[in-house]
Amino acid sequence: MIADELMTTVMGLKRVVRRRMEVGRPEPRLRGAHTELLRVVRGNPGIGVAAAAKELHLAGNTVSTLVNQLIDKELLRRETDPDDRRAARLYLTPKAVKRQAKWREDRTKLVEGALKELNARERAAIEKALPALRKLLDELGGEGTGA
Repeated sequence: MIADELMTTVMGLKRVVRRRMEVGRPEPRLRGAHTELLRVVRGNPGIGVAAAAKELHLAGNTVSTLVNQLIDKELLRRETDPDDRRAARLYLTPKAVKRQAKWREDRTKLVEGALKELNARERAAIEKALPALRKLLDELGGEGTGA
């Protein structure tokens, strides 16, 4: 029961924050897979397509399609690997870096505002749960670093 309630709550939280964040945004919304790929590239500048696919648990051709779409949106840059001309290295564009920084800043403000509406005991309970949630993420095979 706790596993189902935890996942329902976490996914609901993520969904509500995403919906609230989309209101009034000038740029078009990215699909979840695009966002996840950008997150992986941000954490691993110069990562290859195959390594990104492995990190995301997706097929290589799926990630190649996502890469091409993000290049078209000027959010990702692909460079030829100097050690292996057949391979590509992926990097965020300045536009992507700016977009992600703005998103994280706005998301932080939104969630901090909601946290202020909770009482001190509720805020403390959430803060106290964070280390256990990070450990759970690690156990499930995540990187444990968050957004």
